[in-house]
Amino acid sequence: MSDGAAGSSASALAGEPDAARLGNPSFVWRSGQERRLALIERYVPLRGRRVLDLGCGLGEYVRAFARRGARASGTDIAADRLQEAARRVGATATHGVEGFLVAAGEALPFGDATFDLIVLNEVIEHVADDRATLREIARALRPGGTCVLFAPNRLFPFETHGIYWRGRYRFGNIPLVNWLPRTLRDRLVPHARVYRDGDWARLIEGTALRVVDHTYVYPGFDNIEVRSAPLARLVRAVCYWAESNALRRFGLSHLVVLRRDETVPASQGAAA
Repeated sequence: MSDGAAGSSASALAGEPDAARLGNPSFVWRSGQERRLALIERYVPLRGRRVLDLGCGLGEYVRAFARRGARASGTDIAADRLQEAARRVGATATHGVEGFLVAAGEALPFGDATFDLIVLNEVIEHVADDRATLREIARALRPGGTCVLFAPNRLFPFETHGIYWRGRYRFGNIPLVNWLPRTLRDRLVPHARVYRDGDWARLIEGTALRVVDHTYVYPGFDNIEVRSAPLARLVRAVCYWAESNALRRFGLSHLVVLRRDETVPASQGAAA
């Protein structure tokens, strides 16, 4: 369940389908995406900000950021997806989109201290090196800038990236895979990482980033809404209620907000 990819996973299998290697992008804009956009703006008002969607897929969030008044850019490793993203910008005459670039998360083609906000929406699990990607984010953020990332939660009772079984990739929401011992889980899902709450402090150690908020979010259930709007409202009500109590720990994704230290030079943060 990804919006795109910043780099292929180091453990990815050769010749695997894009749904495994890159994750599925947001093909259309629906209520689930709108909710995540509102969550992002809870931390960073977008108007007037320079924003990067790292692993932007088809650019749906890039266009949404621009509609909210940001100067927005997108990167991805899939050139065909970026071509479609650029076509959609042209077709909708969206102002504020600065462009799309083919780039891996570990080597962003931007100068130090370029962005006010960098967003990774279900992307960091796909990059070749998540620590190196976070170092690049620290370098590319302005002092005081923010990174908002969504990433798979190991306690969520379904694996949304599909699995490899007997040499074949099987797409779908597979129950209880993430609750298996790590070695077995990673054999079934070699193409996407999954995270526990203690991983974030470890991953940003030695960078100019610090965690300023960390919580969990449940799915948007847009596919259920297509089939039955009343059922979707019921499921959302239950799950969004769970986000307000201890049951949040079983949510689909971590929502992690990182802030770049204003006192650490960009070059030092990147080299740490």
